[in-house]
Amino acid sequence: MPSAVSAARSSAPEPPAPRLAPGRLRGAIVGGAGCVALCWGAQARPSARLDAFFAGGAHLTGLLAGYGVLVMLLLMARVPAVEHGVGADRLARWHAVGGRYVLGLVAAHALLALCGYAAHTGTDLVTAGRGLLGYPWLAAACAGTLLFAAVGFSSAPFVRRRIRHETWRGLHLLSHLAAALGFVHQLAGPDLASSPLLVWLWSMAHATVAVLLVWYRIVVPVRRALRHELRVAEVRSESPDVVSVLVRGRGVAELRAEPGQFFRWRFLRPGLWSTALPFSLSAPVRDDTLRITVKALGDHTRRIRRLRPGTRVLATGPFGALTAHRRTRRKVLLVAGGVGITPLRALFETLPGGPGDLTLLYRASDPSGLVLREELEAIARERRAALHYLLGRSGDPFDPLAPRALRDLVPDLAAHDVYLCGPPGMARAATESLIRAGVPAHRIHSEDFSHAR
Repeated sequence: MPSAVSAARSSAPEPPAPRLAPGRLRGAIVGGAGCVALCWGAQARPSARLDAFFAGGAHLTGLLAGYGVLVMLLLMARVPAVEHGVGADRLARWHAVGGRYVLGLVAAHALLALCGYAAHTGTDLVTAGRGLLGYPWLAAACAGTLLFAAVGFSSAPFVRRRIRHETWRGLHLLSHLAAALGFVHQLAGPDLASSPLLVWLWSMAHATVAVLLVWYRIVVPVRRALRHELRVAEVRSESPDVVSVLVRGRGVAELRAEPGQFFRWRFLRPGLWSTALPFSLSAPVRDDTLRITVKALGDHTRRIRRLRPGTRVLATGPFGALTAHRRTRRKVLLVAGGVGITPLRALFETLPGGPGDLTLLYRASDPSGLVLREELEAIARERRAALHYLLGRSGDPFDPLAPRALRDLVPDLAAHDVYLCGPPGMARAATESLIRAGVPAHRIHSEDFSHAR
């Protein structure tokens, strides 16, 4: 083990992958929305008529909804610079919040258009609705709206908990059809149809996002599968409910996977091939081999124990931003909970630092919950890093992650960068304690891999 640690630290690093900072992406999204609003404002004609007021609002909300759909699709396109810079969990949260805004804009657009048409024709809302459905491009828009509503409903927490992941993903694929129907409707609308330049710009924006989706979600994974020929090399038992899977292929270094990142793994065997499972690397890449460490928490993870050497593997990635590039301080604290140790174990081995610069706190309910313990202790010995096991159940009177307990273990805690990975409840509690103990929130780096999509 010590020789492997030395080899990992002494090997020549790969060139850094391009990354788009979260602030820049957020600014670009807001700026794009402002440009859409300006395009609407440049064409708006002030009027005191009620139908014109409703129509103006319908046009603005419709354009913003169309732009919002593009943004939602872009966030999920798995563009490496975006994934590596922003992080998969943050992108998923932005997508979830943005989706609610888009659905609200779509609903507002439909209601304002209906009210505007009713006011223009002097009819009631029911009659106006029937009249609007007579236009083919409006019928397409209604179909797209219903599909978006179905996708949004399936993402509601009380619904998602009750449906299979494959069903949820299948429903989400309908959002692409809904976006296409909305695009047809938008091109027929007066805000775009009146300007050939706007039609061209709007079409190019949609074409760009479509190309990114096809390229990074279909072409790149297929090309990499053919290029690297990944197969299971070994399944190693770490504990009664935890296994490590070694996956070997050709030219794996070309993937430029960094410690702390994860892949979406599809094992081509019955019961597993239909689902891409997100698992982070539990060791640095070496000898064309990737390693993940998996705890049996459900049907799919239990089947991983029964994988056989030679099983073909499709892996898309790497994804995630829980990497060394987030580091801003010389001293680093790693806080892990349960199987959340996997990305931090890779960082513990590879983050640059001298004696005393690295500290790992590993939270588990009892010693049997400590995963990869021998490897962690070997790394700590060779690197002269601090390693502390925080044992005890969550309901125990003493909380080892309380602010005072953290300061006792790490006296200069506020001078550290913190990398955090664990179950959602533990991660939230640890984040609150770290902030109360004096660590600035921007120096707490975490990523919830359950958001992977």
